[in-house]
Amino acid sequence: MHQLVDLHPELFVPMIGLHPCSVKENWKEELVIMEENLGKNEYCAIGEIGVDLYWDKTTLNIQQQAFAEQIEWAKERALPIVIHARDSFEAIFEVVDSHNDESLQGVFHCFTGTLDQAEKVLDYGDFYLGIGGVSTFKNGGMDKVLPHVSLDHLMLETDSPYLAPVPHRGKRNESSYVRLVLDRIAELKQVPAAQVAEATTSNAKKLFNLS
Repeated sequence: MHQLVDLHPELFVPMIGLHPCSVKENWKEELVIMEENLGKNEYCAIGEIGVDLYWDKTTLNIQQQAFAEQIEWAKERALPIVIHARDSFEAIFEVVDSHNDESLQGVFHCFTGTLDQAEKVLDYGDFYLGIGGVSTFKNGGMDKVLPHVSLDHLMLETDSPYLAPVPHRGKRNESSYVRLVLDRIAELKQVPAAQVAEATTSNAKKLFNLS
């Protein structure tokens, strides 16, 4: 990652975090290494962090501990967090509820929750929903959420190489497909695509402090 940033600083801006699927018995040692890197390099966010209960429910407790510690890193450094939530919204909310204050901001990466869960996220304050290829899926559920969420709280993403949008579903995703996500949001919200592009770009620049 750092090599790519060094080669193309005009294209890449890194973030750092211990992904919940990588939280194992040695998670404390892993966080020590990451915190050392925080002091040596510049990052735009702490992430992906959070809780993933799709693959392994037995590590819930340590996933939440690692998540909480990294939230505190973000608050201390005035950095946003990028939250990974898979089959785990209640576990995520439990941690964020106990650490949220006016200094915490972030985005729920690849949001696939319900409208109630979206409203809970936005009630935290300076938080956004990251919308990707699932928004184009017939049974993805985003058609019940996005019409009710302001563009001021949305961002575009791909989750490349995963979750390619229709008509590329099931194939390798790529960054250029983000336009398909944009068009789907515009369709669901019945606004021009240019309006979606302007709002979501502005949101990303604001959250990640991009020029």
